Amino acid sequence: MTKGLCILGATGSIGRQCLSVVKNSAERFHVVALCAGKNVELLAQQTLEFAPKLVVVGNPDHIEPLRARLERLGAARTVQIASGVAGQIEAATHPSVDTVVSASHGTTGLVATYEAVRAGKRIGLANKEVLVAAGELVTRAVKEWGAELLPIDSEHCALHQCLRSGNREEVRRLILTASGGPFLKTTRKHLDRVTPGEALQHPIWKMGGRITIDSATLMNKGLEIIEARWLFGFPGDQIDVVIHPESAIHSMVEFMDGSVMAQMATPDMRLPISYALNYPDRVGMDGALPRLDLMALSKLRFAAPDTRRFPCLDLARQALCSGGSMPCALNAADEIAVEAFLTERLRFSDIPRVIEQVLGETTQARSFTSLEDVLSCDHEARGRAREVVTRLAHRVGSH
Repeated sequence: MTKGLCILGATGSIGRQCLSVVKNSAERFHVVALCAGKNVELLAQQTLEFAPKLVVVGNPDHIEPLRARLERLGAARTVQIASGVAGQIEAATHPSVDTVVSASHGTTGLVATYEAVRAGKRIGLANKEVLVAAGELVTRAVKEWGAELLPIDSEHCALHQCLRSGNREEVRRLILTASGGPFLKTTRKHLDRVTPGEALQHPIWKMGGRITIDSATLMNKGLEIIEARWLFGFPGDQIDVVIHPESAIHSMVEFMDGSVMAQMATPDMRLPISYALNYPDRVGMDGALPRLDLMALSKLRFAAPDTRRFPCLDLARQALCSGGSMPCALNAADEIAVEAFLTERLRFSDIPRVIEQVLGETTQARSFTSLEDVLSCDHEARGRAREVVTRLAHRVGSH
């Protein structure tokens, strides 16, 4: 019997690759629901190919354009169309859904993912912000409602695999690897002048805009530290980061006896997607997944991250250490700062300045007792971040 899937963020990078995995595993999965924002053209094509029962668009204005495209494609049939957060919740909690892939950007999919947890679903988590903004709340709900949380990113998927090699009390530390991004050897002075085009040239991965910039600032790795803390239950001081330009090793676990388990694979997001969907089984998908060519690896390099050039990593650690609302504020401020940089209203080196100022103004590290608390904190931090961006924006034109 095949498993029913709901994909939040179906038209994004992870969503498209998830459907590629599903296409190669038709005997294991069927698509129940697809959720997207405003890319109705691609959503219509996906609906034609995968025949979901329910499709969800970002807002009601997109329903008629989607329906018209489906009719032109001959795919209107009896597919149900919904919109907004209510539609996402309906999709994520649908009785025919076994697994929800949470791949929408930012806090967009947070509410639907949380409701899927409360419905006891398996969650394939590609949206870091869910655990960064609401880690304590979500993991508590996972235990309470008997849900399952499996990471869909290369680093946490690697940690999940390595941790199967020993007991929790045998672990000394988790080690996240980072490629170092496009500015690994760029001087601090030149970081003031880098353009969005340069920052979007990631040396290894093809990803969306925000995550690519987060990789360039090393904030991505900071968010991954916070995510790992909630996924695996280890404190921040047991989670390290090393720069590994080859990106052949995706993460490592060091055990108390000095043994280090490392997970290696070709950089391809379909691997962690397949792992999360099929766990505890491993499925080769008839050769569709790439194999690692060990002979092509002439060397593996490792280095400590330079937090003077890339202060976002330390800002994330500070937010985790402070706890409560701080990681949520960190994430919100980062998203606003990255958006301002991509639209050339902010310098690259100003991104951590925005985040630091917002964290400084978030004086109360309160704990969250509800999703409304999380969304309120997110809203407040975004407002403060926009104010800081406005103050700093005038400096861009003079450099």
